[in-house]
Amino acid sequence: MISRTLGRRAEAQEPARAAAISEDGLLDGRVRLRQPLAGYRAAIDPVFLAAAVPAEPGESLLDLGCGAGAAALCLLARVPGTRVTGLDIQAGLVRLAGENGRANGWGARFLPLTGDVARPPPRLAPGSFHHLLCNPPQLVAGAWPAADPGRDLANREGTARLGDWVATALAMVRPKGTVTFIHRADRLDDVLAAFSGRAGELVVFPLWPGAGKPAKRVLVRARKDAATPLRLSPGLVLHQADGRFTPAAEAILREGKGLEL
Repeated sequence: MISRTLGRRAEAQEPARAAAISEDGLLDGRVRLRQPLAGYRAAIDPVFLAAAVPAEPGESLLDLGCGAGAAALCLLARVPGTRVTGLDIQAGLVRLAGENGRANGWGARFLPLTGDVARPPPRLAPGSFHHLLCNPPQLVAGAWPAADPGRDLANREGTARLGDWVATALAMVRPKGTVTFIHRADRLDDVLAAFSGRAGELVVFPLWPGAGKPAKRVLVRARKDAATPLRLSPGLVLHQADGRFTPAAEAILREGKGLEL
């Protein structure tokens, strides 16, 4: 997947180290993604996150914690005419996200911004997005820090906790707009508690590693100003017994199909 590596200079506010960049492909190469070799690296989570958003052409979206833009770019590839704004606290990743948008020909449709989810920049007007997608830090604030500072910043909650991510997400979408998160299955209780009383029409969609195996990731989607009760979906099995992806997973990961929650 990695075709070549380039030396980059780290941003001043980030760890003072040379950041090697890989050039990877998502959706069977339809999306080009430049991302750090060290630190947070996109795998399949952002692809499934993007597939789960019920976006339509002409709608606007916010990718909260966009990183280098993997989820946003997958959504732009799947739904023509959409516009995505990204927000991430790591300026180096935001720079890469902008480069990735332009490299894929979607510079006019993708606007990544640097900012804190707890204090979004003023240009992000509350209630202005049709949908929001989010792959927030997966670990609680007290978790043991990762050795790599960039990975630690992406994976471990800081001053903004899960409830803050959910509150900001719901504030940013329009009435009846959707908010879609991907998170660890063992923190599903925290995710549902964060949404409790704030949104309705919640859908929990487990991603099963294999048949009969416990889910490690869940997609959770909610609708602002809705009162429909929670629904538990059958979810999706990712791998066959021989380790290969199932046809249903391949349709999303390679063909860029949407995911019905």
